[in-house]
Amino acid sequence: MSPATATVTVTDAPAAPAPAKPTAGMTLDHGPLTRALKIAEFGVAAKSPSEAQRGVLIETGRGRATLTTFDYETAVSVSVPGRAHKGGSLLHFGQLQKALAAMVAGETRTQAERTSVSLAGDLLSTEHLTVPIAPLELEEFTRPPEPVPTMATVDAAQFFAELKRVLPAAGRDDTLPVLTAVNLTLTGEQLTLATTDRYRLAEGQVKAEATVRPPDKPLSVLFPADVLTALLKRFKSYDGPVGIGLLDADSSDIPRATLSLGDTTVTVRAREGKFPAYSAFFPTEFAASVSVERATLVRAAKKGLAMAQAVGGTHSPVALRWSAEGALALVPVIGNPAEQARVKGMDVPFTLAHGATEDVAGMSVHFNPAYLLAALDAFTGQESVTVHIRQFEEGQSRKPVLLTADAASEDTYRHLLMPIRLDPPK
Repeated sequence: MSPATATVTVTDAPAAPAPAKPTAGMTLDHGPLTRALKIAEFGVAAKSPSEAQRGVLIETGRGRATLTTFDYETAVSVSVPGRAHKGGSLLHFGQLQKALAAMVAGETRTQAERTSVSLAGDLLSTEHLTVPIAPLELEEFTRPPEPVPTMATVDAAQFFAELKRVLPAAGRDDTLPVLTAVNLTLTGEQLTLATTDRYRLAEGQVKAEATVRPPDKPLSVLFPADVLTALLKRFKSYDGPVGIGLLDADSSDIPRATLSLGDTTVTVRAREGKFPAYSAFFPTEFAASVSVERATLVRAAKKGLAMAQAVGGTHSPVALRWSAEGALALVPVIGNPAEQARVKGMDVPFTLAHGATEDVAGMSVHFNPAYLLAALDAFTGQESVTVHIRQFEEGQSRKPVLLTADAASEDTYRHLLMPIRLDPPK
């Protein structure tokens, strides 16, 4: 009798689904397509371990192609009109960008702008060349959160102008991520932008026009400053409205903000944390308010910075210093007290908007000269700037100093500067 035998049936494991084939189909002019890629570039996760996030998602249909990139924090979507049928392709961003440039090599700028470019799946073509672009796994692409619908619009020129003013005061220390953002606060009629790096605090305001029912309470979101800096560079000539949509932590599990600029939307995950409640930082009572011609103070600060660096050292401050008679000069702070007594600065004519000459005579305010120049630069276009000093202690201002436009101006921008405290001579 033969031994019993067992029968084992081997079943093949189900095959993994085949990757989706690239199906985008479009014909666009080279110029608009190249510009759209340039805008989409700052949403590419160039250093991501996921190859899919290093690509650009191209979705076509309804007479346009939409390019989307997402680096897990910033999503950029740009639509370009043209002939298109419904489809989608995820292509290697860098290869696509370089191939587009190569396809118009030898053409004049005008010819390149109008060159017709077609994409069929992963095959890129012009009249003279056809080349496949490396496709990426569409299923592995992490899609960004939905853009926030526009709640209000602001004028682009005013918005960008205020951004330029507040961005220099944003922090650059990644260990303090809250301070590396611009705090955007939207009410029904106003968008407020604020930044601080702990040594200065800047606040600008832009008139907003609500497109939906205004929020019951102000909405605030921390928008990464580096994204706004990149946005400024890429939209220098944009003059349309900017749509603003904000979702704070009370409104969504994913706090985020969306800016809409024509055919482009930029959506960012808000930085975690809460911006300092800074309103109380701006003083309302002063020992003296000093009005100076902005251009003169800029010249004096540049001279003071250059001399401090040439003779005093990289971190030498400059001082607004009043003589015993009440004359004002901006003086580079160089050497020991005996040496400093021999240094003369540039005279700065001034008028007192508040206080008396005896309140400032013999007093001084010491600044980081680079910070002072950045603050003055924010008031470009203003003939004069008012420096508000809260109080003097031992001959120096030790409290934050407020810079504003003169009272007659409608400019609401405010800039707070922390003075440098020097030990009094022994």
